[in-house]
Amino acid sequence: MSPDTSPNAPSPWRPGDEPDLDRTIAYRVPRTAANEAHTVRLPSWTEPEEIGSATVSGPAAPPAGRGRRGRGWILALVAAVLVGVVGGGGVWAASKLSGGGAQPQDVLPANAIAYVRLDLDPSAGQKLALFGIARKFSATRDAFGGDDPREALVSALQKGEPGLSKADYARDVEPWLGDRVGLAVLPADGGGDPVGALAVQVKDEAAARTGIAKMGLDGGKGGLAFREGYAIIAMSQKLADEYVKAAPLSGEPHFAADLDALGEPGVLSFWMDAEKVAAAGWSELAATPVLRQIRGMRFAGALRFSGDYAELAGITRGGTAAPGRPEPVKIGELPASTVAAASISGLGDLLREQWPSVEQSASGSGGEMVQQALAEARTQYGLSLPDDLATLLGRSLTLALDEQDLDGAQPRVGAVLTTDTAKARDVVDRLKGHLNGMERSAGIATAEGDGRFVIASTQEYADALNGGGTLGESETFRLAVPDAANATYAVYADLDRLEKLYLDGLNDQGRADAEKLRAVGLSGTHGEDGSTFALRLVFN
Repeated sequence: MSPDTSPNAPSPWRPGDEPDLDRTIAYRVPRTAANEAHTVRLPSWTEPEEIGSATVSGPAAPPAGRGRRGRGWILALVAAVLVGVVGGGGVWAASKLSGGGAQPQDVLPANAIAYVRLDLDPSAGQKLALFGIARKFSATRDAFGGDDPREALVSALQKGEPGLSKADYARDVEPWLGDRVGLAVLPADGGGDPVGALAVQVKDEAAARTGIAKMGLDGGKGGLAFREGYAIIAMSQKLADEYVKAAPLSGEPHFAADLDALGEPGVLSFWMDAEKVAAAGWSELAATPVLRQIRGMRFAGALRFSGDYAELAGITRGGTAAPGRPEPVKIGELPASTVAAASISGLGDLLREQWPSVEQSASGSGGEMVQQALAEARTQYGLSLPDDLATLLGRSLTLALDEQDLDGAQPRVGAVLTTDTAKARDVVDRLKGHLNGMERSAGIATAEGDGRFVIASTQEYADALNGGGTLGESETFRLAVPDAANATYAVYADLDRLEKLYLDGLNDQGRADAEKLRAVGLSGTHGEDGSTFALRLVFN
């Protein structure tokens, strides 16, 4: 399920829904017969391809090296993500915008318990959007000058991994390195700690075999095999040979269904079977409530781009979910002058459900502070727990900050509760009476309407919140908080209107970059069918 949609709506991120000018199968290479030479030459890295009248020059995927005896290739993937996604914007200056061909999940084994994919050749729309965003910021603008960022990546890896120092980039890496890389975490034979397998797309298998050997994969220090245009690097040659014959991860039903529900995979995607990962890495969790909560749970996510925003989106499936589905939040009904807000449904019911666990934790070792806080709430404030607290959390709770008096002595803040208003009023009156009895002003203003109870810093703001508003009609809000009408939780901040609080503390370059940021939002759903989330950073 796409985070941009309701559970029953079609995903706008499905690959067929966006215009893809040249999605091809250029990189899908048939496996050679046993009696044929096992060297394949794929299209050149530097071949230009025109999109309209523009020619863009080129990216790459990370090299597969082997550093500290079994971990170097894992470090290579991590470094690729950090260099390529966070700091090395030039990685994305692609020479081809095809987006087609075999993906790492097509060549890695189906019994993977976790998987990460970095695709430097995604769909044309994804790359063009990313180019436009990267050129806005000083840290990535200059990286789109046509230089090959793979060389910088290999150099960085060589500094941290002495075993890679024998490789010369121009001679040993550039001729074979392709656009995609994937890491699968796999169960070990006979139990024990999980093992990893790396799939690196290659343009020339013979050159890749030589280059990877020079980067440390020789002398029995791991295994190397080839499958559909990918080098498969494993902990041993026996495992590498097994992996290239195994059924692919892309054919595993749960994995395939989860990625289909996720929609557009973007430039970076990941998937994991949370229960299997937890059981494999932390055997002591096997009998704990934590593992019971995630039994059967799977998690998938993607980093993707639009012309207006960058989005990290994800879904969960399976696991132990509370029955029913919380009602949608009403964050879009806040006043249009709202600059920041957070809203979540179902906290009251969740508190009641989890209250026995809270009391059990309080009675255990180290729970003295929790016991003291609960006792004070009952005796000093006269609260009945958990009922009074569940009333204040309500069916949904929305916190809001207004632009008026934002930088003044008393900013306008408030909370809108969807709850039993009579019970909420009683709880708040008891709290106000206690504070007033302590010779201090409670400083709490309230208002109430149809199933809505408002608590705010001033009566004027309480009345404004009670009257509702049109925040949901704002273009900035709609971009930052997708499908707000169906979201069961949401967070929003209008950075354009908040920036007066922090711009003066930045230097000229930092100020220019900060002014490109328009808003940030988080939204999603949670219920018995799983959950979704979408974290978006919107740009000017």
